[in-house]
Amino acid sequence: MFHPITIPYGCVMLFNVVKLKPGVTVEDVELELGEMCNVVKNTYGHDAGGFIGGQVFKYTGFISDEGSVAPPERKSDDHIAILTYWKSFDQHEKSHADSIFKAKFDKLAEKCAETYEVGYEMLWQGVPE
Repeated sequence: MFHPITIPYGCVMLFNVVKLKPGVTVEDVELELGEMCNVVKNTYGHDAGGFIGGQVFKYTGFISDEGSVAPPERKSDDHIAILTYWKSFDQHEKSHADSIFKAKFDKLAEKCAETYEVGYEMLWQGVPE
């Protein structure tokens, strides 16, 4: 569950922003998040489903002064970021259209004010030499 992941070059990444309804905390959605992520890794993993790995992050409020060009008064709303890595966008879309995934996502979405997911193609990756 908390193992390192290896991201192969050439994969695609989907970045999902999950904004919770007022009064709903991350702790309130931990079960829904865990069940949804478990379904993705166990149902759509490996060659058939195309899922490679994923990560879930809670926004901490930190905005880098050194890495930002927006005015300092610009702040980001509280949110959860879900990053998933796939062999292709088509495999991602097929998995998310499946009723097994939809049932889990719908339970999370009941507690959300907004969610959106955008896709990225990898251009570079590297590690220190």
